[in-house]
Amino acid sequence: MNPFSINDGEDAIDRSLIKRTLEGEKSALNDLIERHQPFIYNIAWKMVGDHANASDLCQEALIKIISNLAKFNFQSSFRTWAYRIVRNHFLNDQKKPAFALASNFQELGDALDSIPNVALTEEEQLDRSEETKEIRLTCLSGMLLCLNKEQRMIYIIGEMFRANHTIGSEIMEMSKANFRMKLSKARKDLINFMQRKCGLIDQSNPCRCHKKVTVASDAGMINAKSLLQNRQDFTTFREALAEDADYLSDDSELKYLELHRSHSFKTNFDKKNFITQLLENADWKNRLGLN
Repeated sequence: MNPFSINDGEDAIDRSLIKRTLEGEKSALNDLIERHQPFIYNIAWKMVGDHANASDLCQEALIKIISNLAKFNFQSSFRTWAYRIVRNHFLNDQKKPAFALASNFQELGDALDSIPNVALTEEEQLDRSEETKEIRLTCLSGMLLCLNKEQRMIYIIGEMFRANHTIGSEIMEMSKANFRMKLSKARKDLINFMQRKCGLIDQSNPCRCHKKVTVASDAGMINAKSLLQNRQDFTTFREALAEDADYLSDDSELKYLELHRSHSFKTNFDKKNFITQLLENADWKNRLGLN
């Protein structure tokens, strides 16, 4: 399930679950939330760059959706209605990322340049492959945080989640032309930086992940025993989302975009999550009319 795809069948499922929820069926609301929680959480994670703030943002957005569910008039898709709430909450939130490499691309480039390169043998590269991947994903996350909030949201929805311009413009409440223009600007900002700095794009660039891993590990920037971006229970955006037949991309940009689609995607959430606790609360049961 990808709420940003053009599959109308997914919206029909959401509408059915909403109707059953408004009729007082608690399990239907739980199913509705479980369908969308991974997507809302992963938007939050890429918006703020750390798990703690992402969990808070996701929880707050879901509570807003639940609180206003009775106001959904079935005139638009649930996706458009719900993710506008998510967009407004995330763009207006004042939380600061707990760990950000830089606030703009110039600072990020300077920060990467300041980390000395330490060459590794092929055997050492193999031994430290997971740490190297952590460095790469941390750097990619840092690049996203160099975009302004609106650019970041548009890029996550339009590029990483592959929403077409109609869906993206509806969620962002702007014209399709404006959505395309802002998405193109976000792409160009990322691509320009990667062309100048990233050794994965151009081998002549000095910044190579495996050459930074030794110093980054020694400085505590990454912890091999507690990976934040590269855990075994994470998948990637590329693996989590089915291809959409309507999704198009310029072949010249695919190399850059594929790297960003390798961002980690969290799919597993505790069964006893805050939503379950919320639905067991008598006050919320009364407010939502749940059985």
